[in-house]
Amino acid sequence: MDLPALIEEYLEYYEQTQGVLPERLESFGDSYREQGHLTRDQLYDIAYESSTRSAYHVENNPESRCREVTANVLAVDGDFSKIQLLCGLSGFKAPTASCVLAALDPERHAVVDTRVWATLDRLDYLDGRKETFDAADYVTMLDPIREIAAETGYTTAEVGYALFAYDDDVREGTLH
Repeated sequence: MDLPALIEEYLEYYEQTQGVLPERLESFGDSYREQGHLTRDQLYDIAYESSTRSAYHVENNPESRCREVTANVLAVDGDFSKIQLLCGLSGFKAPTASCVLAALDPERHAVVDTRVWATLDRLDYLDGRKETFDAADYVTMLDPIREIAAETGYTTAEVGYALFAYDDDVREGTLH
């Protein structure tokens, strides 16, 4: 399989999907790096981009906790630690938390969900399908996504978007 061609094709196709808007995440990433944290309102907006149905849970977090957790994400090393910190916030499971990390550092992180996992399975990077994800699953997905990014010259985030779009295009039947 010609991975660079596949990533290029599906990055173009991504615009036709219901996926998170890369430009919006880029804007949140700019604010995050500039402020050194994210506010509850900013986290709500990111969560809404990811999952309109469950974004309201973010409002259960105290403002101070949102700032503390997102500041701490900047201070720790390790993908597992970063995603696990974010998953401690109400309204943030691994897929939504991955949006925050992709916004912060698109060179190293990607937005992930069941579509990305399914594509990695189809491409023989992972084995089996999953419906839900935790922090360890996020780290499991990052390795092959980063491998593809290194092989193709795209960012980790771009590869994630392309893998999402690929599943959107080829999946038969419903998502769940």
